[in-house]
Amino acid sequence: MVTLSEIRFSYNGHAHTVFENLSLEIPAGSITAILGPNGAGKSTLLHLILGLLTPHAGVIRLNQRPRHSYSRRELGRLVGLVSQEETIPFSFTVLEYVLLGRAPYLALLDVPRAEDVEIAQQALARVDMVAMARRPIEALSGGERQLVLIARALAQQPRILLLDEPTAHLDLGNKGRVLRLIQQLVAGGVTAVFTTHEPDLVASVADYVVLMRAGQTLVAGALADVFTSENLSQTYDVPVTVAQVDGRRVVLA
Repeated sequence: MVTLSEIRFSYNGHAHTVFENLSLEIPAGSITAILGPNGAGKSTLLHLILGLLTPHAGVIRLNQRPRHSYSRRELGRLVGLVSQEETIPFSFTVLEYVLLGRAPYLALLDVPRAEDVEIAQQALARVDMVAMARRPIEALSGGERQLVLIARALAQQPRILLLDEPTAHLDLGNKGRVLRLIQQLVAGGVTAVFTTHEPDLVASVADYVVLMRAGQTLVAGALADVFTSENLSQTYDVPVTVAQVDGRRVVLA
């Protein structure tokens, strides 16, 4: 579903290259985890896939088609992003903000239709935030804002869902809710890609794993093949043990 071929990228004004000849394939219908320490390039990778950043060399393909060949509207219908943090410059209610996810389906200056409002309300229901639909965004806690970001992405009805540290601000209950939601979306045909620096999170939900360090892919493959003590120790540059506890993988550093 997502293919990156020989990608080279650096931020303007910086001599340091983030990616050099990065190649990667993300299988369709998978929950793919991009795992690595801070500064590995995980967020940058998601922004390249979405088109917020443009590689200096190489090709990114989405659904076997070059990303640059998509219009912004086509791309908005295909790919959704849940960022770590987002500055919201205007005072929206929760429902108004989630309705922004319907923008790829509306003509310029169109107002949301009844169908769009229904889809936005369904997205809020999936993250258990319907009761807060009329509340101002600025009145929400950090965890509640994160759930609303996810709802807005769901309102886009994307085939590829990118999530940057999706559970970073959530308590245990909401973290479990988000992980179950990701599994449900993938069961319905969505390809999910999320970044994290938490190995235990990967072990609980991912079926395909990309291990990154300093802008390089160290190894990528099925969870059972990649998620090993040796590979994680190399990724984090500290001794790491992957153990089985009650039938589940647990990471011990």
